[in-house]
Amino acid sequence: MLEILNNIFNTFSAPVFVPVILFFIALILRVDTKKAFFSALYAGIGLEGFTLLLNSYVPIVVPVVQKMVTNTGVNLPIFDIGWQAASVVAYSTTVGMIFLGLGIVLQLALFLVRWTDIFQPSDLWNNYSYMAWGSMIYLITKNMMLSILCMVVLNLYSLLFSEIVAKRWSKYYNYPNCTIIQLHHVETVPFAILMNWILSKLGADKIKLDPPTLQKKLGFIGEPITLGLLLGLLIGILGNLSSLGTLAAWGQIAICGISTSAVMAIFPRIAGLFAQAFLPLTEATKKSVKGATKAREWYLGVNDATGYGETATLTTGIILIPIMVLLAIILPGNRTLPLVDLIALPYMVEVFVAMSNGNMFKSIISGAIWFSIGLYITTFTAPFFTQVAAQVGVSIPETALMITSFGILAKPLVSLIFLAFLSQSWLLIGIVLAIYFVIFFYFKRNKSVIYNYIERSAVGNDESEGDLNTANS
Repeated sequence: MLEILNNIFNTFSAPVFVPVILFFIALILRVDTKKAFFSALYAGIGLEGFTLLLNSYVPIVVPVVQKMVTNTGVNLPIFDIGWQAASVVAYSTTVGMIFLGLGIVLQLALFLVRWTDIFQPSDLWNNYSYMAWGSMIYLITKNMMLSILCMVVLNLYSLLFSEIVAKRWSKYYNYPNCTIIQLHHVETVPFAILMNWILSKLGADKIKLDPPTLQKKLGFIGEPITLGLLLGLLIGILGNLSSLGTLAAWGQIAICGISTSAVMAIFPRIAGLFAQAFLPLTEATKKSVKGATKAREWYLGVNDATGYGETATLTTGIILIPIMVLLAIILPGNRTLPLVDLIALPYMVEVFVAMSNGNMFKSIISGAIWFSIGLYITTFTAPFFTQVAAQVGVSIPETALMITSFGILAKPLVSLIFLAFLSQSWLLIGIVLAIYFVIFFYFKRNKSVIYNYIERSAVGNDESEGDLNTANS
């Protein structure tokens, strides 16, 4: 049955599932059938548009990034095979298949009983992130219940962090009542809040490195499409440093520049279509709760591709590509060579960008620190993941001794939970659960205050600290 479910999901992906879910939710909220239909259709069009755009862009940039890494001459023993390959590994394990069915039931139940205000089943594909960690637990401990419990706890944490960032993400990316729910992205939420506060105290808010300011100060050079062109050309040049005297190199550089500019130009238009899908739902929700004692504000979990091409997000991610390559080379003790997932950095910085309200200076610093810690995490977990991959028949590149996924496994906070379960110590597991419940009940009791704090902190308003002190008292 789980195999059938997996085949169905692989056949009908998010551009089909999300519209169907939206259509029925709209009908439940008593949206007119015509409006509900077009709402669902716009969602499908938007998601498919994101997919087509990124599927065209990524194959152009990946070879350039790979050449840039190769040109460094560094041969680290742990090879980054990318999130796509990691997802195949996760869905190929017995533990992963079990969570495929369990995850749907758990996520739906938690939403229906109002444990969470995040509707996660709209992006089931990204459950592979839990599966990857759970599979490593099972490989080492041979304890099926322990590995399943680990995945459930990771899911609880990701839902909590997703709900904390929901309002900020929804407002920044301009998707009404939507948020990202992927474990490999939302685990950055606590660190993003902390770093945003630290950098603000250090005066980083005075450095206005965000798209509107750049556009205002730099004129046409600050336009998103011009920034895209310049960034694309930069990556193209870095990838072709050893062959700048050839026509082919400059052809690739030019194509990379135009392609990045195209993403900057086309992405907002697709995003507009996708956002249009949620307007009837927002209006219906407001009407349905009018006069109610306590209104419920809920958020639909959406694919991380919905934020990839936003100007500050794509710019931050591209700038971090050469930075992370350099850090991988110079950090003592690191054995991971980030490669395939470097192009996924715009996905990985969405929380940092939203929390800083598009301040790319703060996002780049936060991302560089967090992902550097992540390199050490992949260095530690690579032996386990390599064994899991070998068991399901994944071939290891000849130049690598071990494999990993920089985008999925370079997760410091998740690794702490993983280590607690790996120890098989019920004391440590109990501490992990206790921390979750403390954060959960604190957030639920002070939800509006925390949302106000995050919002004011994002725009650099000092009054936000007073809000948090009020919540603590």
